[in-house]
Amino acid sequence: MKIWLDGGLQDTESARVSVLDHGLTVGDGIFETVKAVDGRPFALTRHLDRLTRSARGLGLPAPDLDEVRRACAAVLEADPVPLGRLRITYTGGHGPLGSDRGEHGPTLVVALGETSRRPDSTAVITVPWTRNERGALTGLKTTSYAENVVALARARERGASEALFGNTVGRLCEGTGSNVFVVLDGEIHTPPVASGCLAGITRALAVEWTGARETDLPMDVLDRADEVFLTSTLRDVQAVHRVDDRAPAGAPGPVTAKAMRIFEERSADDLDP
Repeated sequence: MKIWLDGGLQDTESARVSVLDHGLTVGDGIFETVKAVDGRPFALTRHLDRLTRSARGLGLPAPDLDEVRRACAAVLEADPVPLGRLRITYTGGHGPLGSDRGEHGPTLVVALGETSRRPDSTAVITVPWTRNERGALTGLKTTSYAENVVALARARERGASEALFGNTVGRLCEGTGSNVFVVLDGEIHTPPVASGCLAGITRALAVEWTGARETDLPMDVLDRADEVFLTSTLRDVQAVHRVDDRAPAGAPGPVTAKAMRIFEERSADDLDP
């Protein structure tokens, strides 16, 4: 497996990032996960646009998108797996042992891992911790993921693949690495970005392609929704067959099944929508 680091391809065994990299010491970094099908990235332009927005929000220099594209192409060409997780990581670079940044410039790493298609449905749990819809990192896809690690570990302990958060005012927000949609009386709803959720790439496409509405939703909507589904880069559209101890009937339900079909067809027609 090859990794792009310091402007070129390196072997996994020899690729090294400084132990003083700010991404390691204080989580000062951003990232994107891009789905790759037969060596071709999906929705790369949207992902790079968000990478730039996240860099701006974190105060990092704007990434050189031409270099990022070259890096992605080189890594994919070196190992064109049938279905891959292409990970773009961009950090504050070598820095001091504190929150101040150094003067060495950012670090760019692009790596690829093989993955498999997710099941059509999954179980999720809700967790007591909250997303801060007013935080400095809200809406940015940063490497500060420890909160997600803790929540996902709890989900795994309870036989689920995802954990859902509310925000500080008790509204439904998002999963650790996914956006959440609910079906109410045949209509699809998803929390607005103002809830504190990440503006997911798959979320945006699902909204565009299915006509889903952005709606401020209470947490207890999960107790009464006719259907629930998740979206993310590697899940695409995935039905939920259990939320905590509640099992929505017949997942995937008809609305979710239609959304899954629409997403599969539209994404196959255009790899960079």
